[in-house]
Amino acid sequence: MTESRNYRLVHGGGDEAEIPHILIVGGGYLGMYTAKRLEKKLGAGEARITVIDPNSYMTYQPFLPEAAAGSIAPRNVVVPLRKVFKRVRVLGGRVVRIDNADRTVRYEPNLGEPETISYDYLVMAAGAVSRTLPIPGLAEWGIGIKTVEEAAYLRNHVLDQLAIADSTDDEDVRRKALTFVFVGGGFAGAEAIAELEDMVRDAVRIHPSIEQSDVRFYLIEAADKILPEVGPEVGTKALNQLRRRGIDVRLKTFLESAVDQRIKLSDGAEFDAGTLVWTAGVKPSPVVSASDLPLGPKGHVDTSEYLIVNGAENVFAGGDNAQVPDGNGGYYPPNAQNAVRQAPVLADNVIATLRGEKPKAYRHKNLGAVAGLGMHKGAAQLFGKIGLNGRLAWYAHRAYHLFAVPTFNRKFRVLSDWTLGFFLRRDFAALPDMIEPRQAFEEASNPQVVEGGHLRRVS
Repeated sequence: MTESRNYRLVHGGGDEAEIPHILIVGGGYLGMYTAKRLEKKLGAGEARITVIDPNSYMTYQPFLPEAAAGSIAPRNVVVPLRKVFKRVRVLGGRVVRIDNADRTVRYEPNLGEPETISYDYLVMAAGAVSRTLPIPGLAEWGIGIKTVEEAAYLRNHVLDQLAIADSTDDEDVRRKALTFVFVGGGFAGAEAIAELEDMVRDAVRIHPSIEQSDVRFYLIEAADKILPEVGPEVGTKALNQLRRRGIDVRLKTFLESAVDQRIKLSDGAEFDAGTLVWTAGVKPSPVVSASDLPLGPKGHVDTSEYLIVNGAENVFAGGDNAQVPDGNGGYYPPNAQNAVRQAPVLADNVIATLRGEKPKAYRHKNLGAVAGLGMHKGAAQLFGKIGLNGRLAWYAHRAYHLFAVPTFNRKFRVLSDWTLGFFLRRDFAALPDMIEPRQAFEEASNPQVVEGGHLRRVS
């Protein structure tokens, strides 16, 4: 099925007019905010706007560690795209190929036959995915924390590991279940291990056979520091804070193998671990390489300071899947802060191009970085001058992200979760069977009997 490059709109008087099609690949920070601004500033007859994303929601990723720890309900860290827009069409599926020479994309809906969709203006906002390495066992046993599904799984899995350890006297099984390994000491890794360690510390009290000293958390980082985004002084204090909590932070260390959940590190350490979380970097979405767009040395879409793709007419990009020059010989970090701030500039430049006007350059001064490291604990660097640790940094973290999370609905829900957390004990209900919800039904449909001391399924 091939869609016409132009869209016909019937006006009240019966006249037909052809209007351009703006196609946005990705519904994350950049895609959602860009589409929202385009919808607001363009008249209904100026352009048709389409967003394509496998999910029907935008995930506010800075809240994923807190969702994994149960401080925020998973549904409250996502924003339904169709509720945000009024005139933007949202297509659920994946763009698997971009042929800009023909102004078309190959689109695979979540259900149904693949289609070819044409466009007049293209916005690349496909984001990033976890960057993995060919480490034996990693693909089989590792998990990232880039999606809300991963965050929800991690919470259930970690609590289930405590239940496993509390339900057996086998020391090998207990030791493996109570060993948690996180690889990557950037924002994602440091926040995830800190939040989950905080949750486990609280949860131990309801597991009679487990002592806090039985639990082992490892943070493996190849560099000589963690949280480089908050600066060396604040990062060092955060490192010391994690170590005081009993987290074994190993710098200048690599994961060499995870075959059969047997962890082997470059410093010679070797042990079993029931949990392996991989947060060691990201890479542009695979659709970026499946295109004829110019790419940079690390696989990002190559753009100008105007967020216009170099050498490609009417194509724009930003966020995690683009390299945007910062005016000082480098590139802006592909993070959420820049994606949110690039969106209005990118949208305005699409409008300027559409109307034959001059685009504006993207310029942004880093306002700082904030990290939550568990309840009442954090690290922050504000305006490049003010370094905070502990409770003050935690307040800064929560205040900034409450302001930044989209829509009043989500702000109120997140604030409600936090407020309840002050008055009620943390909830430790785990639902590990959610990953296989049909298991109980299948077992009921195929009952088992005991023969010779062993279960046998009745066919």
